[in-house]
Amino acid sequence: VQLQAYGGGLVQPGGSLRLSCAVFGSIFSINGMGWYRQAPGRLREFIASITRSGTTSYADSVKGRFTISRDALNTMSLQMNSLKPEDTAVYYCNAAGTRWNTWGQGTQVTVSS
Repeated sequence: VQLQAYGGGLVQPGGSLRLSCAVFGSIFSINGMGWYRQAPGRLREFIASITRSGTTSYADSVKGRFTISRDALNTMSLQMNSLKPEDTAVYYCNAAGTRWNTWGQGTQVTVSS
């Protein structure tokens, strides 16, 4: 399985952005997918996840503002609303199977006026 994240960019505080992660390969081997982010000088942190059955989980810092979803066409998305400057980071998508874990290449999100 390979992942390709896209949709990042520059947005003003309070704005919205939608990230997508395209999945190439066997989607049937994926148990769950998620989004992580890494700001300069900080460790990569968990943002949101979604299981094969559709159960979602969010970090407290984005709960109520971000929504993770997955469609049947091999794409996972992250709708980000009410963006804050502290949301600025490189965002990575992740997929995990029973014995493997893989990452996309990352997409930059910058929240600034």
